[in-house]
Amino acid sequence: MPAEVTDRSPASTVTNDTEAGEVTSTAPPEPVRSPLTRLGLRGRPLAWANWFCVALGIYLLITAVSVVGGGFKAATGGQAEELFSFASNPLVALMIGLLATALIQSSTTVTAIIVGLCAGGLPMATAIPMLMGANVGTTLTSTLVSLGMVRDRESFRRAFAAASIHDFYNLLAVVIFLPLELAFGILEKSSHWLSTQMAGSDGGILAAVFGSLGNAVTGVTDPLGNVIAAAFAPVPGPWDGIILILLGIAMILAVISIIGTLLKVVMVGRAKQILHTAIGRGPVSGIASGTLITVMVQSSSTTTSLIVPLAGSGTFSLRQVYPFTLVANVGTTLTALIAAFAFSGPEAQFALQAALVHVLYNVFALLVIYGLPFLRCLPPAGASTLARLGSRNKMYVAVWVIGVFLVLPATLILLTVLL
Repeated sequence: MPAEVTDRSPASTVTNDTEAGEVTSTAPPEPVRSPLTRLGLRGRPLAWANWFCVALGIYLLITAVSVVGGGFKAATGGQAEELFSFASNPLVALMIGLLATALIQSSTTVTAIIVGLCAGGLPMATAIPMLMGANVGTTLTSTLVSLGMVRDRESFRRAFAAASIHDFYNLLAVVIFLPLELAFGILEKSSHWLSTQMAGSDGGILAAVFGSLGNAVTGVTDPLGNVIAAAFAPVPGPWDGIILILLGIAMILAVISIIGTLLKVVMVGRAKQILHTAIGRGPVSGIASGTLITVMVQSSSTTTSLIVPLAGSGTFSLRQVYPFTLVANVGTTLTALIAAFAFSGPEAQFALQAALVHVLYNVFALLVIYGLPFLRCLPPAGASTLARLGSRNKMYVAVWVIGVFLVLPATLILLTVLL
């Protein structure tokens, strides 16, 4: 593939000043600064304060997810299935997850909200396509990052190919697994079995350990959640539940943003070291390093955005960044598992099942798509073709971004509501 040959040229071969400037500009102008520096903190006290705020953020995240679940249950009065009947069409549920993530620009936030909604009664058949859509929607960030190199045609071609390979991979995963899920319920059945082993009454010692851990977490987080719920108890239903849902979502958005910023401060430097050390050593190293970095920063968007400028500069080829970017989906599933600890009792199993759906879907997609050679080659081929067209005519890029991430999902949702 011609794109691959070009991608393998080292950045050092660039000789003209314009291109050299373009390569230099791929590095961020300055490191991310902790918001706690405004308090006058520096050095070790700042480092300890950053980690303390990360822990506090996780506590607030779990509480916020619990508030969303309780609010959804109060608002629907146990009739969640009827409320989401408009999303009973799996394509519409898929588009809701895609559009929500594209607008919020955080699959972590959307999956945490879905975990809370499942605990409050959202049908798993509706939640699963939403979680698939969230995977697709989160790829918009790295695509937008690649636009920063649009002035240099060759750099942009490489950067856009590295960004859009994530798009094609996630779209291919949906094309494969959504029909399989509708036909056989693979994700729903396997996640149900696992959640029973980990949180059900008949799961043996594993369920006992996991249940005890969950009870300990909810014992710490429930008091704040109960205070928030009690504050709106006088509001007549279903408005009390609606207010709690909106408040919980706002808390999740704020907390995820703060945690993401702090983790970038304390981890992105280490993440870049891992990236430079491991990514060029082969696919296994790329998969391991991509997973580790995403777990460290808890943002698949950050992971993929780190690699796009390096691909654009020619430091890494498309073949090298491919395994690194696709496992970002796996690493970011940790947040949904943390969010599942917001619940105890029967609700805990539904929340955990939703989180496990997210884990299993991404693991299965990795094994099937990257494990089968005839599927493995499709995302790079699609990304290379789109990048080549987009570097020649930017209209292809505009149509791809606006069409896939905004127009298509919004149109399908609108048509379903109207018809």
